Amino acid sequence: MLNGKTALITGSTSGIGLGIARGLAADGADILLNGFGDADEIERLRGQIADEHGVRVIYHGADMSQPAQIADMIETANHEFGRIDILVNNAGIQHVAPVHAFPVERWDAVIAINLTAPFLMTRAVLPQMLERNWGRIINIASTHGWVASVDKCAYVASKHGVMGLTKAVALETATTGVTCNAICPGWVLTPLVQKQIDDLAAREGLSADAARVHLLGEKQPSLAFTTPEQLGALAVFLCSDAAANFRGAGLPVDGGWLAQ
Repeated sequence: MLNGKTALITGSTSGIGLGIARGLAADGADILLNGFGDADEIERLRGQIADEHGVRVIYHGADMSQPAQIADMIETANHEFGRIDILVNNAGIQHVAPVHAFPVERWDAVIAINLTAPFLMTRAVLPQMLERNWGRIINIASTHGWVASVDKCAYVASKHGVMGLTKAVALETATTGVTCNAICPGWVLTPLVQKQIDDLAAREGLSADAARVHLLGEKQPSLAFTTPEQLGALAVFLCSDAAANFRGAGLPVDGGWLAQ
């Protein structure tokens, strides 16, 4: 379905972003990977995705808190691929602390990467999508784009902001072939979350299964993690003709979190 299309996915060297990159590549899209990590491992991933799916895959290490690096990444994608058809704003960071003790520099960093970067990316790629009258902008928000949790003021504020950005862009493009939607995951089994499970198990003397249930139990009624692969499949759907009239939606993939 996506043969001839190109996709830029921020924060795609691991976790959710990598799952989405794999899903889009499996459907034929050329891919620009972005993110941090070991250079050899990133090159291995790049080659593996390219070989497995017969698509072009390039990498750019732009720091999403740096507007100049964002601009360079977009220029690289346009130079190498000639276009950007699909933009997935996935890169994000977290910091946990009560509001009264939340460091201002961490607030600024979370807002820069989680909210300002998606704005800058969208602002840069939207004109070419409108010119071709086709494009897909997918923002990875969170259940925290709808509800809050304690000690996560910057993350919650940024993800609520992402939902507002999604809706505004969707309305501005409503009569065009460009759509903008958000995916709102709950707990997703990524390497970072697995580390939280392992740390919890060690700290509380729990088995791995018990630690998983403990972590999920407060928020996610299904007691099952969403996988990056499931989110990748949803991203592919949002790029399809079947989703052409999904506009400004925030799609929860949260095991019932928001139903409570």
